[in-house]
Amino acid sequence: MQNRLTIKDIARLSGVGKSTVSRVLNNESGVSERTRERVEAVMRQQGFSPSRSARAMRGQSDKVVAIIVTRLDSLSENLAVQTMLPCLYEQGYDPIMMESQFSVARVEEHLRILRLRNIDGVILFGFTGLNESVLAPWRETLVLMARDAPGFASVCYDDVGAIHMLMQHLYQQGHRHISYLGVPHSDVTTGLRRHQSYLAFCETHNLTPHAVLPGLAMKQGYEHVADVLHNDTTALVCATDTLAIGASKYLQQHRTTPVQLASVGNTPLLKFLHPEIITVDPGYAEAGRQAAMQLMARITQHTDPQQIVIPASLI
Repeated sequence: MQNRLTIKDIARLSGVGKSTVSRVLNNESGVSERTRERVEAVMRQQGFSPSRSARAMRGQSDKVVAIIVTRLDSLSENLAVQTMLPCLYEQGYDPIMMESQFSVARVEEHLRILRLRNIDGVILFGFTGLNESVLAPWRETLVLMARDAPGFASVCYDDVGAIHMLMQHLYQQGHRHISYLGVPHSDVTTGLRRHQSYLAFCETHNLTPHAVLPGLAMKQGYEHVADVLHNDTTALVCATDTLAIGASKYLQQHRTTPVQLASVGNTPLLKFLHPEIITVDPGYAEAGRQAAMQLMARITQHTDPQQIVIPASLI
């Protein structure tokens, strides 16, 4: 039955017109929530999804994948996406971009629409709070970025190793008063793991930790860096490049004694504005390539899911 059903059949079973079914499939406005739910319920009951031939006749690609980023303006995620795209294009896939804004509900809605439109696979930039049950229907054709989950393909960064690498480098340069500007522990990777790595290094080397965890934004770096600066501070480690840019702006305006900045990211904007900042490259570009390649393998070869960790490198 699944292979023979058409939009006309779904419209008849739902008691609506073909144009209404089409609007539901394309997530367009002009359909009441009650009608949308009725049409979607019929499609689920009948196991219906738009055929590839129908998609092609509408001028859509026969091979489509989605990339769901947390923020379209994220420096780090953009670096990963830039290397995903050539890999996907090379294999004949057309990617579409979506944004979650760290909202679990928005991810759930995106995935619901993508399944209705018969999308081949998804690369999803994960964040703390994502429920694995939301991802379960995509287990075979989804790759998580920056987070891992049991049974899912994933590509992650070495958050602990990145901070340890910066701390080790600063320590070898003679710094003994190193402060830290980071992200709240509600973010497990960029927040909790990177901060814990800083604290562990301080404990091992008998350094006094001074840390504040305001968030991800440049403005937060600018406004909170003074909270961890002391008269004897000689170096400041930032969990992200955006925090480092904000901190650098503050230091230029308010600090007379030099402070060596160090950061995780190595993004082009930071390198252009502040080449003096010591950076660790977490491997954003390589992570993007690995995610795209793993997704293609999962779709076309049904390979087992891999949990890949990209090693960091000191720049």
